[in-house]
Amino acid sequence: MSTASPRPAQPLHALVDCNNFYANCERLFRPDLRGRPVIVLSNNDGCVVARSQEAKALGIGMAVPAYRIRDLIEREEVAVFSSNYALYADVSQRVMRVLEEAVPRVEQYSIDEAFLDLSGLADPVALARALRQRVHRWVGVPVSIGLAPSRTLAKLANAAAKRWPATGGVVDLRDPHRQRRLLRLMPVEEVWGVGRRLGRRLRAMGIDSALKLADSDPALMRKAFSVMLERTVRELRGQSCLELEEAPPPRQQVLCSRTFAERVSALAPLREAVSHFAARAAEKLREDGQLTRQVSVYLRTNPHHPREPQHHPLVTVPLPEPTADSRDVLHAALRALETAWRPGHRYMKAGVLLGELVQPRSWQRDLFDHLPTRRRSDALMQTLDRINRAGRGRLFFASEGIRRPWQMRRDHLSPAYTTRWSDLPRVR
Repeated sequence: MSTASPRPAQPLHALVDCNNFYANCERLFRPDLRGRPVIVLSNNDGCVVARSQEAKALGIGMAVPAYRIRDLIEREEVAVFSSNYALYADVSQRVMRVLEEAVPRVEQYSIDEAFLDLSGLADPVALARALRQRVHRWVGVPVSIGLAPSRTLAKLANAAAKRWPATGGVVDLRDPHRQRRLLRLMPVEEVWGVGRRLGRRLRAMGIDSALKLADSDPALMRKAFSVMLERTVRELRGQSCLELEEAPPPRQQVLCSRTFAERVSALAPLREAVSHFAARAAEKLREDGQLTRQVSVYLRTNPHHPREPQHHPLVTVPLPEPTADSRDVLHAALRALETAWRPGHRYMKAGVLLGELVQPRSWQRDLFDHLPTRRRSDALMQTLDRINRAGRGRLFFASEGIRRPWQMRRDHLSPAYTTRWSDLPRVR
């Protein structure tokens, strides 16, 4: 007698999203900021890139220039912070570790978001609520969680969990009737992958809500727009079309760039900046376990000052063999800079781009490749990275400079609470 094989579990995706992540990271070691409006500014303290709920209630919008709301900041005693990327990245890793300890399959989607695979679990809602409490208790960051049979629906469920406090921060969209109720409330622009521009085109066709998009003909959406929009329609209907990626695909490029605090025209500070970007790019390359075949350097003048002479060069230097050695990358970057730089121009930005990335064992070695030299290079880079993991910038190349006047302006930078011993809070 044959026995029927068990039916596979229906897909169940959960999206965990940290609430007002940058602002709440700044509050972690500042209990005096609870209940007070908090904003985080972009590079060079230019525009608002993150807001606490209290700041949103004041009407502070995303991407608004900081100088335009200076009076509001003073009047409402808004706490202002420069972007502290080291702090945010470290807190993000702590959140992801908590999730990975609780769930076998996790895909980090962004610095503050992760998809979980909860398929086949007996009580996924109870697990989601327990996870929410655990992240808040162990890391200190509040999160919202949306559950649904597809990732696009999980995104909308998460948005609902954030928007309506009565949900308790968790929304379960497994029930088709609940799906349709929420889709009816959501503007089409809020659907993952739609956005403002595509939303205008859909509205012109009479599709102004997520529900109307879900009820549209998938084949027509594919013909009129793209296969991605067809998948979105199917996902809104509860069909899982997007698979979880536990291991992100390897990068195709590594980029390190910054906008300068002030315009730079002399070659010497540009050499320092490009050296710093090259060293950081090589460090990222080693973190990914990859090698690069070419190094590119680009410079940018300010396009908003058309009366000034404009110059936007991109110079690429091929490498004799793939490498992740900072010295090789730095040497090639400085050669590229010498070609790219032109006197008489005021540059606002520079960057180093590493391309043609390969895995260490996936390329044909040169006939005269010297193995002992390569091993010494690998050992040196490992030592450099190990020392700098204890505090970035402890060891650096002399060409990176010391004072670095070109560095971006961060007048409101908070301490490196979690990555620098000297910045640990002291209890008296």
